[in-house]
Amino acid sequence: LTSQRIDNRYEVVRRLGEGGMSYVYEAKDLTRGETVAIKILSPKLSADKNSVQRLRREAGLAMRLDHPHVCRILRLGETEDGLIYLVMPYLEGELLSDREVKVGPMPVAMGVEWLAEICSGLHHAHQLNIVHRDLKPENVMLVPAGNGRDKAVVMDFGLAKENRPDAELSKLTATGIILGTPEFMSPEQIRGRPIDARSDIYALGVVAFEMFTGKLPFQGRSAQEVMIARLRGKPATLRQYRGDFPAALEATLMRSMAAEPDERPQTALEFGRALVETAHLPEVRERVAPLLR
Repeated sequence: LTSQRIDNRYEVVRRLGEGGMSYVYEAKDLTRGETVAIKILSPKLSADKNSVQRLRREAGLAMRLDHPHVCRILRLGETEDGLIYLVMPYLEGELLSDREVKVGPMPVAMGVEWLAEICSGLHHAHQLNIVHRDLKPENVMLVPAGNGRDKAVVMDFGLAKENRPDAELSKLTATGIILGTPEFMSPEQIRGRPIDARSDIYALGVVAFEMFTGKLPFQGRSAQEVMIARLRGKPATLRQYRGDFPAALEATLMRSMAAEPDERPQTALEFGRALVETAHLPEVRERVAPLLR
């Protein structure tokens, strides 16, 4: 689609990436003169009613999100030839996953600040009864925020699930597509049980573990082995890989990865506050305090 126009409004500049169900492009909004990101449903899936319903549902949910640490959806559209697309703000930055590869384990202060920002964004979604359900480093963008700092923005509520009983939603999740990324899925998600905000907290705990150690808390030779280990075993401790890691902060992170949801922090806000308190970093606490009120 590079150099083509979508709906005579968006001029495609380049492809940014692709996922299992969609392609993402950078484009120019000719009406507003702004750079945007456009997610286009894979043409082979556009004819699949379930996939189209899921994308429409994603847009409907994400359009309700309005938070500085969440990437929102601006518009849902469909071209004359049947391509279905979502328009989002174009975020100039770097994926957390790419930063991890580039610099390795993160400094504690930097990581705690980003985690607190993510907690704030997740709490906003959870208050709207929206669970992300696919939180991972590839779904967090680090965006320049001035003063040489980056802020964390949660991307892609593509697997987001409104947390209410709904026969249609249940049907959509039973299409044979694995919803979630195995390495970051909570035990209850692996088992196909009902999930809530605490499943996102578990996933964020795994993200944090990898951020600070460069390792995953459960090891295996395949995604299946990792999932089985998560159901049967206990996670490795951070201090196994990083002996200088603050013990109190480690305890907070390990609690987020408890096998039973009732044993984890019960809200993302509670998790964020606990991270900041147990990190004992006054300068970080001062910066993120407004987000965690």
